[in-house]
Amino acid sequence: MMPWDMNDYPSSLKNFNKATKKKAIDIANALIDEGYSEDRAIPIATEQAKEWYDNASENERYEYTEKGDPTKRKSHEHSRPELLDKPEMVIPYEDNKWAIQSKDAKKPSKVFDNKDEAIKYGKKVAKNKRTGLIIQKVDGSKQNQIDYSE
Repeated sequence: MMPWDMNDYPSSLKNFNKATKKKAIDIANALIDEGYSEDRAIPIATEQAKEWYDNASENERYEYTEKGDPTKRKSHEHSRPELLDKPEMVIPYEDNKWAIQSKDAKKPSKVFDNKDEAIKYGKKVAKNKRTGLIIQKVDGSKQNQIDYSE
């Protein structure tokens, strides 16, 4: 599958405003890069893009829309579909930051300044993947585990 752009995108996005459509395309491309199938990536991207639009200021929407076409994605050869079944982890990271990382992944998918933001994002990813979330303490021991496989 080739990455989508503003001229070639899933038909389910055709009635969206430009900002929401662009955001959905960016999210869907990123999910595909991570190994999601199109039939899972599109509804997740649609929901997250609508949520982003509802929470973004008018200025944020404008600036995002003006930034050009959705980002061109890397090729899919680097994605690791085997990580889709692995739980997400909230782990302590360098410089007192917190990272979200799939269990067995080589590097974090996202880094946050505080643990609460990391947990919130980790829950969203784990729910979308229908796996779990493992939250670690500063010393790396397990603090909590949440199952979203149902």
